[in-house]
Formats: sequence, structure tokens, C-alpha cells
Amino acid sequence: MDRAPPYYRKVSDDSSSTKPSPALTLEQIALLLPGTGEIMASVGNCWWKCAYAARGGNWDLAEYFARRVRGLQRKLAQLRPKYAEDLLLFENQQLTPLLTALASHDGPSFERIYASATDNANELHVKWAKPYIHWVLPDEPPKDLELEVDR
Repeated sequence: MDRAPPYYRKVSDDSSSTKPSPALTLEQIALLLPGTGEIMASVGNCWWKCAYAARGGNWDLAEYFARRVRGLQRKLAQLRPKYAEDLLLFENQQLTPLLTALASHDGPSFERIYASATDNANELHVKWAKPYIHWVLPDEPPKDLELEVDR
């Protein structure tokens, strides 16, 4: 039987090594953390799914994705403190009202708040010297989830 490449094996599977690996330093761990781009790509994906789930009447799923956005942005605030104040304002002024609209199944309020939040996010991209990032809701819903509830 062929042995798995070393990056797939447990350390204990490697009989040639008897010394444990040295502990990672904080600097090495920091390099492994996701960057702003990776986090914001996940935010964009969740934001997209939130809109189409709400439009399909799948309020629970829409709320799930809005909460995911909030959680990801809270992580970003920890990893990149320079964005923390703007992210907190965005949460308080945009995400909290959006979650309220979702919880009450208020489609018109959701649409208004969602559009405002998207505009605000794009303004923040400009503020933080990234004017080339302008998020737009895709015309098509995502294909990887059932976004509409059974009617």
C-alpha cells in the first residue's frame, strides 16, 4: 500500500521523525488567518443569498445569512481593527434593522434596508481607498440552495 503524501499524514504516521514539530509563533499563526479579501468574499456570498432567500419567502434562511454577515464582519473587526468603528456602525444602522425586517417577514422594509446597506457598504469601500470594489446584487439567484419555501 502506498503511503500518503506527508501533508496528508498524521505526524505519528511518519516513522522517520521522532521529534515533535516546534510550536507555531503568534506571527506564524497570524499569517494563517484569512485576510480582508477572503472575509469580504464570504460576506458578499452571504449577502447575495440573503436577498434571494428573503425574496423567496425563506425568512429563516435569509436571517441565517444576515447573521453570517454580522459574524464575519465581527471577525474582520478583530482581525483588522482599523475597520472596527465603521463595521459597528454598519451593524447598528444597517444589519440590526435588516434582521428586524426579516424577523417580521416585512418584504418592503427588507428591500429598502438591503438597498441602503448595499449602498453604504460601497461608500465604505470608497472611504477605505477601494473605490474599484462596487458590490452589485447578481441578477441570478444562487443555484446551490433551495431559497424559496414550498408554497
